Amino acid sequence: MTSELTAPGRTETAAPPPPPRTRGPRLRALDGLRLLAALMVAAYHYGGRGGDISRAWGSSPAHQFPSLSGLFAYGCLGVQIFFVISGFVICLSGWGRTLRSFIASRISRLYPAYWVAVLLVTAVFALPWVAYRALGPSEVLTNLTMLQLPLGVPRVLGVCWTLWAELRFYALFALCVVLPGATRGRVVLFCAGWTLAAALAQAAHQPFLDVVLMPQYAPFFIGGVGLYLLHRYGARDPIAWAIVLVSWLIGQHYAVAGLWHPPSATAFSYRSAAGIVAVVTLGFALVAAVALGALRWANWRWLTVAGALTYPFYLVHEHLGWVVVHALHRGLGVPSYATFALTVGLMLLLAWLLHRWVERPLTPFLKRSVDPKRPPAGAAPLPPPAAGP
Repeated sequence: MTSELTAPGRTETAAPPPPPRTRGPRLRALDGLRLLAALMVAAYHYGGRGGDISRAWGSSPAHQFPSLSGLFAYGCLGVQIFFVISGFVICLSGWGRTLRSFIASRISRLYPAYWVAVLLVTAVFALPWVAYRALGPSEVLTNLTMLQLPLGVPRVLGVCWTLWAELRFYALFALCVVLPGATRGRVVLFCAGWTLAAALAQAAHQPFLDVVLMPQYAPFFIGGVGLYLLHRYGARDPIAWAIVLVSWLIGQHYAVAGLWHPPSATAFSYRSAAGIVAVVTLGFALVAAVALGALRWANWRWLTVAGALTYPFYLVHEHLGWVVVHALHRGLGVPSYATFALTVGLMLLLAWLLHRWVERPLTPFLKRSVDPKRPPAGAAPLPPPAAGP
């Protein structure tokens, strides 16, 4: 591999890396994968775990869905698939941006729907007939920063832990790649350096290093970045393949270590190690199929809408889903499977409302506020938006 980090004035004599592909049309299949990952997480929250959702159903989801609850339990791995997609798209959208433009795109993408989701869930939980505790005003205000986890403040949204992981990935990518300027060499060095640093952090058992380097989630982000290199420079890039392969090997290790347990009569569900590895592998394979053009045929326009709904759906589906499940199943006596489908449908409708009336007007306004020198709309094609989940 030839390095792009050559000193000023120094001539590179080795053969250059393959030329990058010009930006093509929007990767709509990736939008579809994002929605698929969100629906996996929703299936887990509604039918693949215990806790507050059991209160909503009136009994364990394992009793409500005796034949599917074991399958739904694997839905939590949708988060790992989200992280792979995020690595791919953040590398795509960050390439060629200034640091200010990159920060503006991330803030404007993450926060508008998040702010409304936090306030909406707080307001619903404060209703006297809703049996879930709303947080106090100070805790809610702190949640608006998206920094409640490192500050030790209770969460309004249970899914916000994944957004905290996304923020840390954005910070690392911004400092190591966007700030000096994205090149193939810098991205490869970023992937290799983060992989090694994360492994050392795991061995060091230092909480601060764990927070910064995220050993258990880093392989998924890094794997997505490697897949973008394959998309940008072509499938004959052995360095990019090595990044993806090492990331998959380490990622499946952390997924199994975190989610597998021996069969137990007291556990809600049992995930086999082979099943966990299979889902992680499928996630990598599907993003690889998009990267290499194998899913180019999935170019339906409705997938763009699906991708736009994914983030607001992810934010609101869990806690507001509890309320809807309780109202439909226990209040109106709607059967379990119909309640499941109706709840997903209503959360998708709410996601569309948030996208239409919150994200569409506020995202460009916030982006211009943070980066007033950005090109006006229509001046140049922009990369597809990427959020956390």
